[in-house]
Parts: sequence; C-alpha cells; structure tokens
Amino acid sequence: MASKKTTVPFQGTKEQEQKLMAVIDELKDQPGALMPIMQKAQDIYGYLPIEVQTMISEKMGVPLEKIYGIATFYAQFTLSPKGKYRCSVCLGTACYVKGAQAIYDKLVELLGIQEGECTPDGKFSLEACRCVGACGLAPVMMINDDVYGRLTPDMLPDILAKY
Repeated sequence: MASKKTTVPFQGTKEQEQKLMAVIDELKDQPGALMPIMQKAQDIYGYLPIEVQTMISEKMGVPLEKIYGIATFYAQFTLSPKGKYRCSVCLGTACYVKGAQAIYDKLVELLGIQEGECTPDGKFSLEACRCVGACGLAPVMMINDDVYGRLTPDMLPDILAKY
C-alpha cells in the first residue's frame, strides 16, 4: 500500500511576497546571491514550496531546476511546512533499545502522518532524530522545546492533547 503524502496548501501572504521581493532586489547583484536569497525566503515562509521557488526563479532569471536542485541537495532547506508543534522522536541507540520505535509508530497512527509530513491543519509535523542528549530518559520525544522522557505509547494521547 502506497503512503499518501499529506500536504498543507500554500498560504503565502502578500506581505511575505513583498518581503521576498525586497530581499531579492537587495541581494540579486551580489556574487553567490542565490543561497542567501533562498535562506531568507525560507526564513520568511518557514519552508521552500514550489510557489516560492518559482517566485525566486522568475525574479532572478534563474532556472527553476537549479533552485529545486539546491533546495533538495542541502539539508538546511525543507520543501514541506513544519507544524506549529514539531514532534521529534529520538531513534538513537539508547532510545531505540528502550522502545522508541513503538513511540514513533504510535505517533504515526495518532497523527495520521509519516516522517517529514505535516497534519492537514498545520498543527503537528513529525520527524525522527538521532540523539537529543537525554539518553538517561530514554525513550525521548520532543515537541518543539518540550522534552518528554521514559515514554510508553499509551502516554502519547494525553501528551498530544496538551497541544
């Protein structure tokens, strides 16, 4: 069964577009301006959807394929929006041994999304990470900056309800 990709529709504002155009106007004539422009665009929108890549492409006269290639090559760029609440499950060795995969699988079930996706309402996104430095609390999950340790799958509904 193929997984369905959950997407949040692009909801850029006129103000965001004006900010992006001002950044491009300011930087476009500098050598190597594309990366800084893309970084600023991601700061403005929170991610780099195709709509934003297209605006950069058209305004700078750079092929969309080049912008997409950079956006997909560098880990600092994301093509998917992050939720208001970013759920990150540690799958590092200590957490994994203590049952982190069951925590991750339960979040997939509860949120209805996969790694790197965002719920349709834009509230939650899900990712796995390798270590958050709280090995003594394994298994560990973070929601934004809040750390939850010694987790069991049955604790997750109550934790998510707080958000």
